[in-house]
Amino acid sequence: MSSGNFKMALSSLRRSRGRSLLTMFGIIVGVVAVTVTISVGSGVKRQLTDQLNKLGSNVITVRPAGAGTATNYLSAGGAFSGLGASPLNQADWDVVRQTEGVQTAIPLGVGSGFATVEGKKLDASSVIATTDGLPAMLRHKVEFGIFFNEQELNSNVVVIGQRVAEDLFQENAPIGRTLTIRGQDFIVRGVFEGFEGNPLSLGVDLNRAVFIPVPVAASLNNGTLPIAQIFARANDKTSPARASQNITSNLKTAHSGQQDFVVLTRQKDLATSAGSVDLVTQLVIGLAGLSLLVGGIGIANIMLVSVTERTREIGVRKAIGASNRQILNQFLVESATLAGIGGFIGILIALVCIFLIRVSTSLFPVVSWQVVVITPLAAWALGVVFGVAPAIQAARKDPIEALRHE
Repeated sequence: MSSGNFKMALSSLRRSRGRSLLTMFGIIVGVVAVTVTISVGSGVKRQLTDQLNKLGSNVITVRPAGAGTATNYLSAGGAFSGLGASPLNQADWDVVRQTEGVQTAIPLGVGSGFATVEGKKLDASSVIATTDGLPAMLRHKVEFGIFFNEQELNSNVVVIGQRVAEDLFQENAPIGRTLTIRGQDFIVRGVFEGFEGNPLSLGVDLNRAVFIPVPVAASLNNGTLPIAQIFARANDKTSPARASQNITSNLKTAHSGQQDFVVLTRQKDLATSAGSVDLVTQLVIGLAGLSLLVGGIGIANIMLVSVTERTREIGVRKAIGASNRQILNQFLVESATLAGIGGFIGILIALVCIFLIRVSTSLFPVVSWQVVVITPLAAWALGVVFGVAPAIQAARKDPIEALRHE
């Protein structure tokens, strides 16, 4: 009987293909939105985890208050997520690197101006002030040339990202070439290996960044330099948690008892980042769930119309011996089939969307089999739930009255 009901359901859906497709549209949109959102959220969390793990378990980050809290989800997570927040200063950097248990500390300053070559400017580029310890701290290689050393911290030298080299100089390794920042010429000492995209870094693309020494950046900014973030590495004798406590205590003293900063170990940083991503993911899933709900209501509506249109068919079936349960099952299977096909189509479209995201952006969505299986099953269950009322209405029709229906 179930096989027969399924065949009748497919036959009914084929008779009204356009109406069936429109009815499934809400289900399709909901399934696509839920699947893509969960996959992108999982991918972002994996990217953030990989980035933080690359730094090492003993790295501590210091950010301005607001750059590392779960409420500021656009800037939470990632090595450079503090860029753009209310800055720290060079005195804070001195406090951190002189703290007991800290092996080394480097700042990431927000340099003013932008890089130009013969009047040509690279759009969306950034000037980041730092020290010679940056490559070791990030564990990221300079692909061409070398990074500036301690003796060059007062010299007009820069290390650039890949896109800066390609777009401003039209070559991969413009070592020894000159670029201009705020009217001063800088010599290119090296080109960083390509950075993987950080989806939550407020649009800071490190492949478009120009890295200059902190003292030089301060001289370009009237002797002061806002610092967006400080990286510190705990020494071998001190746990990151203990070093983090020491940094917090010293900075709080330096800030006259006011804790307008955030000190995070890798575990806390990861938890903050994951929590922020989860917050956005849950919000979007909630909106997508509304689409599924609307799709379910659409199925209920179209099934009620179908019951009315097929009243005479119901009467004929009952006249030749069909029971109320058989009529109920017929329309229930049809409703579930409508939702199930919509869920299947939605999954196929979602997989295509995920593929396009992977090849056209820096995001790497992670597709789990649980999402691929559970999401269409949830859509199917929704079809069953919203098909119950129309099926009951069909089953309760009086056969004599139904046969008289035109």
